[in-house]
Parts: sequence; C-alpha cells; structure tokens
Amino acid sequence: MHSIETGHSANIFCAKFVPETSDELVVSGAADAEVRLFNLSRLRKSGLEERAIIPSAVFQCHTRRVKKLAVEVGNPNVVWSASEDGTLRQHDFREGDSCPPAGSSHQECRNILLDLRLGAKKSLADPPKQSLALKSFDISSTRPHLLLVGGSDTFARLYDRRMLPPLSSSQYKLQPPPCVNYFCPMHLSDLGRSSLHLTHVTFSPSGEEVLLSYSGEHVYLMDVNLDSGSTMRYSSGDVSNRISLSPLLRGVEMHSSRSGVSSNGFPRTNKAGLDRCKKLVQIAEKSLKTDTDYYYGIEACNEVLDGHGHEIGPTLMHECLCIRASLLLKRRWKSDSHMAIRDCHRALIINPSSTRALICMAEALFLLEKHKEALEFAIASRSLAPTDSEIMERVESIKKNVAAAEADKANTESDRGTKASYRAGRVLSLSDIIYHSEGDNDASIDGPEREDSEYDEELELDFDTSISTEGGYDVDSDVLPRNLNLRIHRIGDSAVETERPNGSCEWPLLSCENEAPYQPEMAVDMKQRYVGHCNIGTDIKQASFIGQRGEYIASGSDDGRWFIWEKKTGRLIKMLHGDDAVVNCIQCHPHDCVIATSGIDSTIKIWSPNSPVASIVAGGAAGPETSDVLDAMEGNQRRLCRTRETILPFEILERFRMHEFAEGSFHPFECTQS
Repeated sequence: MHSIETGHSANIFCAKFVPETSDELVVSGAADAEVRLFNLSRLRKSGLEERAIIPSAVFQCHTRRVKKLAVEVGNPNVVWSASEDGTLRQHDFREGDSCPPAGSSHQECRNILLDLRLGAKKSLADPPKQSLALKSFDISSTRPHLLLVGGSDTFARLYDRRMLPPLSSSQYKLQPPPCVNYFCPMHLSDLGRSSLHLTHVTFSPSGEEVLLSYSGEHVYLMDVNLDSGSTMRYSSGDVSNRISLSPLLRGVEMHSSRSGVSSNGFPRTNKAGLDRCKKLVQIAEKSLKTDTDYYYGIEACNEVLDGHGHEIGPTLMHECLCIRASLLLKRRWKSDSHMAIRDCHRALIINPSSTRALICMAEALFLLEKHKEALEFAIASRSLAPTDSEIMERVESIKKNVAAAEADKANTESDRGTKASYRAGRVLSLSDIIYHSEGDNDASIDGPEREDSEYDEELELDFDTSISTEGGYDVDSDVLPRNLNLRIHRIGDSAVETERPNGSCEWPLLSCENEAPYQPEMAVDMKQRYVGHCNIGTDIKQASFIGQRGEYIASGSDDGRWFIWEKKTGRLIKMLHGDDAVVNCIQCHPHDCVIATSGIDSTIKIWSPNSPVASIVAGGAAGPETSDVLDAMEGNQRRLCRTRETILPFEILERFRMHEFAEGSFHPFECTQS
C-alpha cells in the first residue's frame, strides 16, 4: 500500500491508469484545474510507503475544475480531460511534459479537441449559446473514435473524433462542431432554464448503448445506433405533439400490426408466457383498484411490457399501458406524470378510441399544469363514452380542478404588481435572489416543473469578481473573494449592457454577423428509466453498467446506499449500504466479478457476489438497513422533489463558503460536496 502526495491543491475528481504501461503511469485531474501524470515505478523503487513524487507531466491549460479523464485502450501516449471551462482537451505525453510551455499563456495551448464554451442548450429547439460546463466524458471501448460528453444542460452529445476540426487553442470561442447524436429523455428536452444537468455519461461494454445520470433526476438508458426513421428519435415538434390531441385525431401514427395475432389479441404461440403476463397484469390491476402497492403494480407492468413486450398482442399491451399510466399518476414520483403520458400515447396509437387512455392523459397533463391540453383530452374521452359514469365523474373533476387552478393563476398575476412594489421598498436577501420559491412540502411529489423564478421578469444579476475567468491561480479557488460584487438591475434597465465595450458579440476576434438560421437537431429518447436513488448532493455521482455484458445498472445515492437494477426491465434487484454519507463512484472490474464503490467517507469498498452483506431487497441484515426498501426509495423521491432551484451561476455558488461570514449571519443554502 502506497500513499502519494500528488501536489494538487484541491479535490481530486478522477484518476486513471494509463493503458499498456503495466499500471506504472497514473494520471489525475482535480478541482485546481490541473492534470498531472505520475510514474509509480519511482515510488516502488524507493521502498517507502509514503512519498511525494515529482509528476512526470503537469498540464495547466484548463481554467476550471477538471471533472473527468479518459484513456483509449491500447494507447499509452494520450489522455483526454473534460473540464467545467467547457473544453475537452487532448494531452499527448510525447509532445512535452508541461502545458502551457514556460513563458506562454494557457490560451496558446493548442490541445482543445472539443470546444463547447458556446455549446449549452436550453431546449432542443434553441441554438447553443452558453458555456457547457463538462461534467463527464467517455470513449467507446469498441469504437474509440466515438466520444460521449455530458455537462451542465440536459443533453449528452455523441461525437466522431474523425469528424472534428483540428486541435485548437482557447483564443477564440468557436461555435460547437456538429455532433452525431443528442441524447435526452423527451420530457427533459424542453425545460428552459433549469439547474438539471448530467453528472455521468458512459458507454455500455458493447458500445451499443449509453447511460445518463442526472442531478435532480433519474438514470436513463438509450440506444446509440438508430435508423433515421426510428421512433426513438424525436424533434422539437414531436415534444409538443406528444401532449396534443390534434395529431391523434388526424390519425398520425395510428397503425398497429396484428399479424400472427388471434381474435382475442394474443399471439398464437408461447401460451405459458402469455399466461404469466396475464397474471402480472391482474396483480397490477388489483394494486390500482385497492390503492395499495403502487410500486409493485408498476413493477409487474414493467415485467410485461419490457420483459415480454414482443410476446403479447396489442389488446394486452394496451391494457397494461393504461394500468401502468394510472399507477404512475397515483404514485407521483419524480417525472411519473411524464412517464404516464408516454404510456397513454402508446396506448392511443394502439387504440385511438381508448377512453381510458384519454382520461389518464388528461389527468397527467393537469398535474403538469397543461390545462388547455388536459381539457381537450378530457372532453374527447367524454364524447366517446357519454354514458360512462366513471368517465363523466373524472371529466367533471378535471374541469373543476382546471377552473380552480386558472383562478389561482389569475389571482397570482393580479398580485404581481403588489409584490413588485413591496420588493422595491425592501432589501432583498441573498437567499431571495439565489433561490426559486420553494414548493409546498405537502404538494404531490411529481408536481409541475418550475422553469423560471418569480423574480425573472423583474431582476437581472450581474457579477464582478477579481478572479480571472481565463486562468491565473493567484487566488485560492476554495475561498470566496472579499471583493465579489453583486449588482441587481431591472430587466430593461439601460444600465444593463448587452454587448461588450468594443461592440462585439463575444470575443473581439469573433464575428456574430451573417450567421445562418439555426436548424434544430434530432435527439434520441430514453428506452428505460431506473428509479429509487437520489442524486442531488454531489456533482460526480456515477451510474455504471455492471456484468460481463452490462446486463445490470448500478448507481450511487445521497442516502449512502447503492442500487442495482436489471437493465432490460428497470427492476430493482439490490440495494446495499456503501457509505456513511453518499455513494458517488461505482466501477466494475473489467474481468472479475468485483465492484468497487466509494463516497464521502475515507473508505473504498470492494464487493463480490459471495459477500456476506445481505441485500436489503432480499431481506437485509441486522441493523438500521433492515428498513423497508420502499421507505428508502420514498425518502429519496422526497429529497429529489424538494430541491430548491438556484438562479445564480454554478461558478459563483461554488465559491461561497460559510466561514467567510460571521456565525449565524448568513445561511442562504447548504454547501454540497462535489
């Protein structure tokens, strides 16, 4: 066992063994914006257990925290680093042992492989404009030319290294190069302003799938190789069409193949499998009618739709989709309403006249405050079943709820002027400015997504700090500078400048004139979701494929546990205690049946299938971890949905530290470990 003094001055976020070096070369990246290379053979030859090794190379070309490193199998000469400065850089050990060279500026380092400083998107339809702070990055092990990056928006991006421009410097902020694919669950692609972002992206062992883990959301699985006409690919128009009745009335996508299906809607083969599916649907229906065990009812539907979807006919599939949608609306975990809309949409493709799917869609849209669309679907269901008392009752309930919600909205609008006058006469606290208004704790878990702060129409924030945004390490990045100034302007105030003093749109050497109209891209939608954990407390939480072929998915959680799901169905199969605080990192051994986990405490735990620690799902071991698995998952969902959204930039928030203020005088938010 050896301990290495790396020389990093802040948290080390990532470390990698360099391939083909007999594990003698190790590279590290840290919050001090540096990438350092070490030769462990020097330490082994010394015979000492602890020693400060002089790094073989130091790369100081990044200006923000380095969050992820990647290496290519079989390549011992190059490492790639992704940073919150918006750049992905390529460091070739053969070209030198330091960067920038002595006497040079970091802006002269020509090692930027991917410049995303103008790459962040608010939605699929909007052009990229802001800096994308890179949080994660992976290289396909089967096709090393494919790069997957994720950062401070909701979109993961797939690039082909062969199609990227030559390495560049940071002297210019360039428009991002076109990517091969965007990956984002459809319901997260149109959030507008949001603190939701990716904390980890990774390829599957085969390279055919990617896994995305979101801060404030769940883990999602997506396919890499899709035909241009695949239903998993969507445009910005498809996002609005999914919640619109008009495309359904026009008969768009209203087709289903019934070849090989008997008159009762079931395939003529595999009767044993069909009988099992029928029993699972009955279990789910019972959960719905008795208003109990929503989770297990949803799991039963998942088993049918995701595990045996190719074996069942449209009749059973339609029934199962409607049941699962209804259960999701009752459970109301994070994004359950969006998942219910997906199921209702699929059910209506099978049967456009399904009153059950229409009324469920209306209820889901109401929960998301899509009142106009909710009424359209409710009225459509009533017109198809005018004598169904249950449908009529649910329609009337939706109409009353919509009317009440619209009245509340009108009252809120009328009070806005009063609130604005009140704010004008008082000094806003920093907590008022930093946070969106916090939701009612008694509200349903899966409430509407708040896109904008109530201050957005009245306030604009401007920051002035002595810390250089393009390098220079004379100021400790862990300490809030004493001379940070916060200036507040009314939107529309002439004091707010929209251009730089020299009149340019960006850096002096960039021209923003004569730009071609932006053409929105397509994105790849999710094919599976994994729920139960909580990812809000740290910014490096991983989700990984485990198993020789990646048959399982694992993720850490803010409650100190780590979760294992079956990849195909999303079924939770294990939940284990992994840390006293938070489990951040989960890595599977490339060849053996061994998994390593780590978190906030000072231990790294090694797990194997014959471990004596029992699974909580299987009954648990003695002690506090024997608590019901559903209690843990419900608690995680409450934490996810009570997160207060910030409107200050991440770069500003990370510099606040409580010790800079007198005790008890400043408590606007909790510090998080990232």
